[in-house]
Amino acid sequence: MLGISEIQSARQAARLAAYLQVGYSRVKDLLQRQDRSGKWITAACIILAAAISYGQTFDSAAARRDFLEQYCTVCHNNEMKVGGMTLSRFNVEHPDRTAELAEKMIRKLRAGMMPPPGMERPDMAARKAFVAALETSLDQAAAAHPYVGNPALHRLNRTEYANSVRDLLGIKVDVSALLPPDDMSHGFDNMADVLTVSSTLLDGYMHAADKIARAAVGDRGAPPITVTYTVPKIVSQDRHMEGTPFGTRGGIALVYNFPADGEYAFKLRFYHHATGALFGMNQGKTQIEVALDGQRTALLEIDPAHSLDGIKTSSVKITAGPHLVSASFPQKADGPREDEIRLVNQSLVDLTIGAVPGTSTQPHLLDLSITGPLRVDGISETPSRRRIFICRPTNAAEEMPCAKRIISTLARRIFRRPVTASDLHSLFAFYRLEARHGGFEAGIRTALQAMIANPEFVFRFEHVPEKDVPGDNYNITGLELASRLSYFLWSSAPDDRLITLASQGRLSKPAVLEQEVRRMLADPRAEALSGNFADQWLHLRNLKDATPDLYLYPDFDKTLAQSMQRETELLFNCIKEEDRSILDLLTADFSFVDERLARHYGIPNVAGNRFRRIKIADENRRGLLGQAGILMLTSTANRTSPVKRGKYVMEVLLGTPPPPPPPNVPALSENAEARTGHVARPLSVRERMEEHRKNPACAGCHKLMDPIGFALENFDAVGVWRTRDSGFKIDASGQMFDGTKLDGPASLRQAVLNHSDAFLATFSEKLLAYALGRVLDYRDMPVARSIQREAARNNNRFSSFILAIVKSPAFEMRSIEKSPVAGTSFAAIGPQR
Repeated sequence: MLGISEIQSARQAARLAAYLQVGYSRVKDLLQRQDRSGKWITAACIILAAAISYGQTFDSAAARRDFLEQYCTVCHNNEMKVGGMTLSRFNVEHPDRTAELAEKMIRKLRAGMMPPPGMERPDMAARKAFVAALETSLDQAAAAHPYVGNPALHRLNRTEYANSVRDLLGIKVDVSALLPPDDMSHGFDNMADVLTVSSTLLDGYMHAADKIARAAVGDRGAPPITVTYTVPKIVSQDRHMEGTPFGTRGGIALVYNFPADGEYAFKLRFYHHATGALFGMNQGKTQIEVALDGQRTALLEIDPAHSLDGIKTSSVKITAGPHLVSASFPQKADGPREDEIRLVNQSLVDLTIGAVPGTSTQPHLLDLSITGPLRVDGISETPSRRRIFICRPTNAAEEMPCAKRIISTLARRIFRRPVTASDLHSLFAFYRLEARHGGFEAGIRTALQAMIANPEFVFRFEHVPEKDVPGDNYNITGLELASRLSYFLWSSAPDDRLITLASQGRLSKPAVLEQEVRRMLADPRAEALSGNFADQWLHLRNLKDATPDLYLYPDFDKTLAQSMQRETELLFNCIKEEDRSILDLLTADFSFVDERLARHYGIPNVAGNRFRRIKIADENRRGLLGQAGILMLTSTANRTSPVKRGKYVMEVLLGTPPPPPPPNVPALSENAEARTGHVARPLSVRERMEEHRKNPACAGCHKLMDPIGFALENFDAVGVWRTRDSGFKIDASGQMFDGTKLDGPASLRQAVLNHSDAFLATFSEKLLAYALGRVLDYRDMPVARSIQREAARNNNRFSSFILAIVKSPAFEMRSIEKSPVAGTSFAAIGPQR
């Protein structure tokens, strides 16, 4: 963190720069008027002098008091308490003594939300100078006594658990079938406060450890079981599916871990109408291909009259380990069809259409079942076995030394620390218990199962010093730092290099730490930041539940939703890999599309499932606000939602969510009501919102959100550009809460960039919370600001945020709490109690 003098100097420079900028803009305005009398020079000097003078006045309590009385306490006093907030107890001389209240003021003022529209407002420079003065006071106090927090015991969530197993043992595990879903707290599923433990969860971990150990080592006594994988109706099967052989369409592709060498059989069932008619029966007989690792294993005939109960392959010999299994339909022809009725992209929306004459429908796979092993022939070498069995005993005398070597190596990785004699003693007890009658490999499997079920793997323990003085901060150990680092950047366990450096006491050295951070960011495992952090911060995981009305948006299907999500993840990942400015999330003039998404956007000459980088010429499409995924998840099933879109920009991008809606708010009228006579005529979304906003209880919040949403109204509910809504020309004009004029997506993007400090602050806070795995409160804001300042020194590059977080006291230290303190979430600013 910066020292007090550095913070104060930085704040003064920022205030001065802000006022110079305003003064310069006014001088420029006078220049454009071309006042030939020369009086503009005197006026410009007066403006600049006033700007500089005024920019320095908020260091005094009197100036801060005057600002509050002029713009704030008119509403936020003991009598009115607008929004449930009063500033009567705010300490203008020492804002740090009422830090919680000061942080709420900073958040609202920084985004330009206060004073509200219609009230007297300071200019941008004055507002920023006042915020800077508050921040200086708070940050100086925090620099003298930094708050680092005391996170609760952190349990691995399902993603971290699965990734750790993958990286430690070389197998991918579907944990959704083994462990219950994790709760979320303040938008993230890695928050320690909700990663609690129940008896059901403990049973799940025990069962998962058994399944994982058997899958990793192999199971010569594996019983025949049947596992079924279903293809949802919402997935289109008219085109090639990723993972299936080229020249096929539809079907399914998955990686299945076969427990042993032996014989397995596959069964395939197809979608059909409730009356029994197979979907696609009007095409007559057709075929489906089952492939293993891309090579055809079986080619089966589908007879519409005799395939209702599914069809089976004969037994197939398959070696143990992970294999790519696919079932898909050979593509006989491609190109336009001369149908009387065109199928929607989600072809299974109505199964009866499959038998309608004049419509070209094809069979669609319902599910694929894998049964086996029907007979066990042995266990071949697999990636996980090669990783586990680093030695092979050739006689009985070699078994114990080899077992000790294997168990020691595995325990070091799984426990994320050097192994003690006590560890080995208990693990060898498990080994001997099973090896007596099951042999060497069975003993290793049992010891591995004990390690995976051990709390040392499931939990991230952090020590408490023997001399615990309440309120003291202390550094976590190097091994604890290694785990914090790996689960932050990789959502997985630390590798051997991290553990070695931590064990040697070198990881805590700043130069070594920075070198390791850069190494880890360059590792493919760092893509977890886009798949976990970005997905949750930007709410991309909600796309899996998006169900647009298929009668209004007939070309939507689940494949498109997956492509939308992948587009945003790839943009975020590109910013990480190229170490670009975080502001490029808003301004990027490029994106990533596959054929499905390119067709949705109307982009020509893109074929196949591979995503490729494209240039974006249309300013309305640049950055997050032009991406279909963001636009769809902020819409309803049958229309756009200016409220959702406005709330998303305020909450997710600017970190200032609007107040919750009052109870018993009437629903927005829908155009469907026009057909039933409840509405005189169809109305545009804007007209319906204006009617809705006449309710006094709704007007206040809607004035904040609606103009933002209206600026995006040219994008429909699935993110396609349009010029009309319900037959009416779209009006995208409006005024943001800070007075900025809006007329479309490009102007909204610029309006958000005008508050880039709020966007960068929000990103810093969200990334810090994710890194620490705990909910932030007002005491964490000085650290978040220090991270933002450090990143600003390097053009807000991605790595700068990461390095500033990793080197912060909050990441490297813990505190011993004096007493439990109720945390205040900045996800929603509530009323003062």
